[in-house]
Amino acid sequence: MLTNINYNTIFVSALMGGISAGCGVPEPKTEKVPEDMNIIVVLTDDLGYGDLGVTGNPIINTPNIDQFASEGVLLSDFHSPSTVSSPSRAALLTGRNPYRSGFYAIQGPGTYLKEDEVTIPEILNEAGYESCFVGKWHLSELDTTIRNEPGPSEQGFDHWMGTTHNAFDGPENTEKFIRNNEPVGEVDGWYCDVIVDEATTWLTEKRDSSKPFFLLVSTHEPHTPIDPPKKYSEMYDNPTVDSLEKTIEYGGINRPADRDISDNKYKYYGTVTQLDDAFGRLLKTIEEQGLDENTLIIFTSDNGPETPVTYEKSLGQWEDPMRDYCFGTPGKFRGMKRHVYEGGHRVPGIARLPGVIPEGTRSDKLFNQSDLLPTITNLLDLPLPEGVNIDGQANFNAFLNKEIKRDRPEIWFYPLWGIYHRRMPQMSMRVEEYTLIGWLPEKPDTQDLDTWFFNNVPERFELYNIIDDPRQRYNLANKKPEKVDSLAVIMEQLFVEMRDEGLK
Repeated sequence: MLTNINYNTIFVSALMGGISAGCGVPEPKTEKVPEDMNIIVVLTDDLGYGDLGVTGNPIINTPNIDQFASEGVLLSDFHSPSTVSSPSRAALLTGRNPYRSGFYAIQGPGTYLKEDEVTIPEILNEAGYESCFVGKWHLSELDTTIRNEPGPSEQGFDHWMGTTHNAFDGPENTEKFIRNNEPVGEVDGWYCDVIVDEATTWLTEKRDSSKPFFLLVSTHEPHTPIDPPKKYSEMYDNPTVDSLEKTIEYGGINRPADRDISDNKYKYYGTVTQLDDAFGRLLKTIEEQGLDENTLIIFTSDNGPETPVTYEKSLGQWEDPMRDYCFGTPGKFRGMKRHVYEGGHRVPGIARLPGVIPEGTRSDKLFNQSDLLPTITNLLDLPLPEGVNIDGQANFNAFLNKEIKRDRPEIWFYPLWGIYHRRMPQMSMRVEEYTLIGWLPEKPDTQDLDTWFFNNVPERFELYNIIDDPRQRYNLANKKPEKVDSLAVIMEQLFVEMRDEGLK
């Protein structure tokens, strides 16, 4: 097993092969950040990069999010740490690639955020912060009668209310929510409204107003099931919308040809607008409480957008009628949720901190959600956890459209389950303008998935210039074999190190 990789040494080798890379220069402190800065992260579920008005969607109305972007920074190179839910959430809270924490796939028996992982709220609580979580957790089983696993309380949250997964019973969310380890009972309302109400109550009535706070709001929307109030879906049921929908790109993935799902789009579009309204209510509460001037707010998504299933029995793929309501778009980028191509992990990224982030900023600098933990500790002059492999970097510069030097590449992995290994690449790595796509060898039918996964390294590669070719249409592997060879060395070592650490 490879541990404690000397990335600078590897980068020297890569440089000799024609690839330049960062040298790990620390980010300078941002002096204007208030000492008592509050932090709010709004994490949506399956929202595509191209699903907002401000990111170019010609149909969906998102006035509150668009206004929020005009008051801070819109980041066009913002990424989730994974292509699916649980791994992304683990990395956001820990600053570590999710494979390191054992999140090769989504949360389930044996896969949960271990208590010894160090999280943002745990670090902040040591510095006198109060922390709150509301919404979809998806990092452990919250119902202790099913499995007794560490939940938000054990990960540093002082107050929380949420669900283990999504609210699959529909808009009533009956008996899905748990608050501070106690079942809430029947809850009336749509998910995003319920959790914004809870966050508002905590902000206005329950928190200690003498302390700064960290608040994580994790929505269900626009994940399936998708069923917004009629007032939202009906606003999109018109010929203009039908015409515009034909102009939207879906990551190069074909929609089902065996059934007509076109009318389902109204509910998806309406759900995103409903989400925008809920976000607007949260912002209004922040303003009314006089918290907007010293609160860093980040709005983003856990991965790229879901896509309807074209059922392929030969691959053992399941049928999922709920996904026929998924009309999210990654914009111009290739791939969707689960794909390591850009559309699977490039997501909306908007941040606001008045007086520090200039209004109307547009940033094309890369920020990965795993950068959040070291960015926060750097801003507040707090130490990083000792003896822990942190993959993110302090990167507030990205919010100011300024460069940092990264001391390692960014790498994304696919979810280890189902049939995905049969037709999708397993990893993607970014070094400056180049993205290397890696494929493990084909799995023999006689070999189980874990044996195959833990005993192989990537052997086939694609290379894209993500700046010149953001749609990843032109594979440069045959034209630039030296670059492929030098980057493949780094990819293999990162993959093996991160994959094997998760077994501990």
